[in-house]
Amino acid sequence: MLRSLYTAASGMKANQLYIDNISNNLSNVNNHGFKKSRIEFEDLIYQTIKEPGGTNADGNSRPTGIQVGLGTNAVSIQKNFMQGNLESTGVNTDIAINGDGFLQIQMPNGSISYTRAGSLKVNSEGQLVTAQGYLLEPNITIPDDAKGDVNFGPDGTVTAIMQSGELPEQIGQLELARFINPGGLKSLGGNLYAESDASGPAMVGAPGEDNMGTLKSQFLEMSNVQMVEEMVNMIVAQRAYEVASKAITTSDDMLQTANQLKR
Repeated sequence: MLRSLYTAASGMKANQLYIDNISNNLSNVNNHGFKKSRIEFEDLIYQTIKEPGGTNADGNSRPTGIQVGLGTNAVSIQKNFMQGNLESTGVNTDIAINGDGFLQIQMPNGSISYTRAGSLKVNSEGQLVTAQGYLLEPNITIPDDAKGDVNFGPDGTVTAIMQSGELPEQIGQLELARFINPGGLKSLGGNLYAESDASGPAMVGAPGEDNMGTLKSQFLEMSNVQMVEEMVNMIVAQRAYEVASKAITTSDDMLQTANQLKR
């Protein structure tokens, strides 16, 4: 009888984590460059009462056995890097990646992080930075004598018109990074990811080359969270949680009945 209590409790625990993941997806539905997460479950070990293929008392082989499962467990939460919709902003320093790839960000400790959020700013030194103030890698600085807004080409070239001329001049080159297994990247928060053993090393190249995506100037990539899908998942998780809790209540009632038996 106690087996059913612990088995149902594992289901409640797993579905609570499912709800936590859905809540995080919905919380970031308006977060530019955010990628939704998907939770995956596995069944736990089985208690084998009769081995499949074993021999019965009469010598015949059993076609099936008796194995009782002991519940479920969350085995992974994986990011889904499906392309989000592109939204026009009209801001020159906004860029979206159309296809695979990540912008490279230089962290204060010297390490490199990666992001799909392309809402760039210009700091007091004329450098292009993220909303948190982190520098791009490679770093791009707008010259003091630039008299117009910077422009980003699909191939990552960064141009601006100088005081001394009328034609745009190249002032930098953006590069993108991609991974064999982007789902293995480590989430750092702040729309940033870090390389891990699971993701493999970063492969760096110019946009449009070596299967890299291209850049779209004055656009931002929206979150790829689908609200209707997440709401349906929430209903499913809630009902599964309720059923698991009902199994615990039923097991408790059966224990109470057994305790009240009299000879």
